[in-house]
Amino acid sequence: MPYYRAVGDIPRKRHVQFRRPDGGLYAEELMGEEGFSSDSSLLYHRYAPTGIIKSEGVEDGAGAQRDLAPNQPLQPRAYRTQDLPAGGDLVTGRHLLFGNDDVRMAFAAATAPSELYRNSMGDEVVYVQTGAARFESTYGALDVAEGDYVVIPTGTIHRWVPSQGQPLRALVVEARGHVRPPRRYLSQYGQFLEHAPYSERDLRAPAEPLRVEGEQVPVLVRNRGGLSRLTYLHHPFDVVGWDGYLYPYAFNIRDFEPIVKRTHAPPPVHQTFEGTGFVICSFCPRPLDFDEHAVPIPYNHHNVDSDEMMFYVGGDYSARKGSGIGIGSISLHPSGFTHGPQPGAVEAVVEAVRQGHTTTSETAVMIDTFRPLLLGAAARRCEDPEYAWTWARSAT
Repeated sequence: MPYYRAVGDIPRKRHVQFRRPDGGLYAEELMGEEGFSSDSSLLYHRYAPTGIIKSEGVEDGAGAQRDLAPNQPLQPRAYRTQDLPAGGDLVTGRHLLFGNDDVRMAFAAATAPSELYRNSMGDEVVYVQTGAARFESTYGALDVAEGDYVVIPTGTIHRWVPSQGQPLRALVVEARGHVRPPRRYLSQYGQFLEHAPYSERDLRAPAEPLRVEGEQVPVLVRNRGGLSRLTYLHHPFDVVGWDGYLYPYAFNIRDFEPIVKRTHAPPPVHQTFEGTGFVICSFCPRPLDFDEHAVPIPYNHHNVDSDEMMFYVGGDYSARKGSGIGIGSISLHPSGFTHGPQPGAVEAVVEAVRQGHTTTSETAVMIDTFRPLLLGAAARRCEDPEYAWTWARSAT
């Protein structure tokens, strides 16, 4: 993270004696990236965070990397996440949609609390489509709801507790590295610059420790070898305080400030996060392009270095009207294919602007990857087999 936070009780100096009320020492845990040469945070536990009493292997199930298959024959594709079954939790109940060596994307409609979980493969970004939950971690808790991105640093022990009522429907992005705000939004010292579409004030982080007591607590851990379940002697949420630049945080898509031009702007103006081998963009309600002769809709385009995944989460995406795309749909436009508006959509939008329509209501999350995306079993189960041919018919 690009700015410093201190939460709970911490000593005046780092790596000095910090004693509990009973006279014993709190145990330090330094969480650091890139060999402790990048962002880090220092957490203070009541008990040593190293004490494990059992380890057992766990079957990875249907979400394993082996279930990914190439997009062959090459074609654009669309999927209906609303057709995937609800149930389970946000960790073990993920439906794997796409993946490559840099990132995996899954969908979940969780109805149950997850067990404690640590992903040691990379950062995770969870986008909440609908529902609400309490996100609990060694750093503290966050209440999250519709429209929230939750960014979880590698190695953070956490769990998800959905609210009663509707399922917690969410897109889960599992990186193989770290996810950060784009560098061009930050000063050389890490402050958000004035031209950035969001700022530190828009980010929500834990404000106090959880301080949970407990013994013999299981934690599901993912690393390069697969899944294991480690049983800790003491509950890992026994942290009394922490400080640093590395912690989970939430950012709501409604706080993204769209950049508007007189003519249609390219996708980089919507970029929200960057990871190794991919970017995440937010398409939000905004004024339409306002030049007298503007065509206020995406032009036909071919990102020659990327596959493009678009998750439609709100409003009316006029560019693909008539293609079967709706709320909850995901489109996948691979490199090697030129895509753009549905036939007839350009004329329809130009006429709508002429009649006084000046804004767009669309909300979507786009992920561009720089390696081809492979297709997971869940994607094959909820695919719209007719989507590839929709550019051959007119909008309705």
